[in-house]
Amino acid sequence: MPSVAVIGAGPAGLFAAEQLAAAGCAVTVYDRMPSVGRKFLMAGRGGLNLTHSQPFEGFVGRYGEAAARLRPMLQAFPPAALIAWAESLGQPTFVGSSGRVFPKALKASPLLRAWLARLAATGVVVRTRHEWLGWTAGGDLRFQTQDGEVTVAADATVLALGGASWPKLGSDGGWAAILAPAGVAVTPLRPANMGFDIAWSPVMHAFAGQPLKNIAFRVGDREARGEAMVTEHGLEGGALYALSAPLRDAITADGAVRLEIDLRPDASHVDLIARLSQPRGSQSLANHLRKTVRLSPLETNLLREAHGKDLPSDPAALAAAIKAAPLRLTGVQPLARAISTAGGVALEAVDRDLMLGLRPGVFLAGEMLDWEAPTGGYLLQACFATGLAAAQGVLKRLAA
Repeated sequence: MPSVAVIGAGPAGLFAAEQLAAAGCAVTVYDRMPSVGRKFLMAGRGGLNLTHSQPFEGFVGRYGEAAARLRPMLQAFPPAALIAWAESLGQPTFVGSSGRVFPKALKASPLLRAWLARLAATGVVVRTRHEWLGWTAGGDLRFQTQDGEVTVAADATVLALGGASWPKLGSDGGWAAILAPAGVAVTPLRPANMGFDIAWSPVMHAFAGQPLKNIAFRVGDREARGEAMVTEHGLEGGALYALSAPLRDAITADGAVRLEIDLRPDASHVDLIARLSQPRGSQSLANHLRKTVRLSPLETNLLREAHGKDLPSDPAALAAAIKAAPLRLTGVQPLARAISTAGGVALEAVDRDLMLGLRPGVFLAGEMLDWEAPTGGYLLQACFATGLAAAQGVLKRLAA
């Protein structure tokens, strides 16, 4: 029975382990944390967005530059397959109004418990508090444990060590210091799906923690709709995460970027003019905006933040201001506060089966590969799909 070491007990690693064990391999999963799936459980606090019901072509397009490389893996394990897998563990799912797919339990813990029970039943061994240190001169795996360093021989290895976001949950990107010096091409790790910095005026700090709902963000010719949250440092939230890659890259190149907010994307400019043309009488502009277009105090102050304290009184100009409120983003929140990671092992460094060119028998899966995607189910879907692809690559090599 061939032995396979899976290093990293997140979704990609655990799914690879499941596939390998089902194929008859002796699988041991190693993780440096005291327990497994910590980031998976954290994702579950927000409802555990497993995947998305978007049509496949649009779904694949959400992976940007990595879409072509990920396409065959996502075709082999599409959203429908992930939904079926979750339901096979006794976790029925539903599609939310946004098209996102969630387990009906709206948390990760029941699914993870059932998953770990299945893994144990198929003979998968999980060893925690094992920090991967690299390889010995002879090619064995090195681990730091509470009892000192140990070495492990395996017929094949799957590395699924994650990115570097939320490092307290286990994925700290430390693997880059092992692989890069060994000649593996590693793109620097950067935050993805993160908040952005804005030099708010003192007034806006009073609104920290309040949401902006049903808005649209625009940068260049790209637009994303949804929700966001005002924070002490600036803005964060799903609608912003959908544009996080071009915004981050623009800030890296130019030091700042202009972001436009449409506070009423469902209303046309003409419709807003008609509403704002209603007699104002003696009421304040804030009250006029509240009664005619239902702008909240937060939205009104955001308008002033974008256009200046003295907003235009002309209905056409005021409608234009509501449809395009520009804000200047000056920085990104750090990796430790990001939801996910951009960068990682270059896709050119692995073959079609996700095997490292410089390390035959070593396969990669999950977020440590250089791909990124917005929140909405795309992150977990690609972790599972690459976990399956890596497992299939292992089986193909072992059978050769």
